[in-house]
Amino acid sequence: MTFSLHLRPVEAPDLDAFFEHQKDQDANHMAAFGAKNPHDRGVFDLHWQGILDDESISARTIDVDGTVAGHVLRYTENDGLELSYWLGREFWGRGITTEAVGQFLKEFPERPLRARAVADNEASIRILTGHGFVETDETRSFSTSRGEVVREVILELN
Repeated sequence: MTFSLHLRPVEAPDLDAFFEHQKDQDANHMAAFGAKNPHDRGVFDLHWQGILDDESISARTIDVDGTVAGHVLRYTENDGLELSYWLGREFWGRGITTEAVGQFLKEFPERPLRARAVADNEASIRILTGHGFVETDETRSFSTSRGEVVREVILELN
């Protein structure tokens, strides 16, 4: 299946789609580190206002055939750059995240760049390693969406 994908700066209307994506229970389980209450729009809006107001964060909307499919972010965490992304369930399994991450890495070439994925999120780990990220460490953290401690893989792209 073919699709037209481009990344663009996040715009206020995109947040409605991001909020709908965030409410997906299976996506929250897979990501493991989402919002404590993914249905709380006020907390969501406050979180995203902080992202959009922070000039050190690079945020892009994933636009697929004119539809908001998700987002990709680069932010500073623990004195290093980290990559994060979220894709709406209706776009899963089509190579969209792989393409979006590839475009994002070209737009923002600063390295090193870290990313994290819960160890059982094989799809996300496969996307990252496919773009040259290598596993460098792991940690155990409490996942609010799962209600348990999970193993998180830390990857890095140099």
